[in-house]
Amino acid sequence: MFCAAAMFVLGGLDLLLLGGGSTAYGVLFLPVCALTALWVRKGDLLTAPIVVPIGFAVGLLPVINGDVGFLGKLMSLVTALATEAPWLYAGTLIAGGTALARRVALAARRRAVRRRLAG
Repeated sequence: MFCAAAMFVLGGLDLLLLGGGSTAYGVLFLPVCALTALWVRKGDLLTAPIVVPIGFAVGLLPVINGDVGFLGKLMSLVTALATEAPWLYAGTLIAGGTALARRVALAARRRAVRRRLAG
């Protein structure tokens, strides 16, 4: 929820202040991915790399310049997702790497506690 809301707000600000520049939107997406992976609950760590692409798509809604109508907007969204794929992949990789690092740290902490209790 955080990622989708943050990207929607950043997409709107990008459109308002920078005229909908895709590079600025992509650059702003990367720290949101890292924050999403850092703030997700321990039990939901595996979902971080899944929700960031959804947030990216939600944030593109104010940025895209599509024809009037549902199908025109949908085609503009699909085109924007295709042309902005490197940002999407980079953000997903950041979220996945951060979530994986957190998961490894949690497992190491659990192992250390078990050793201390058994030991």
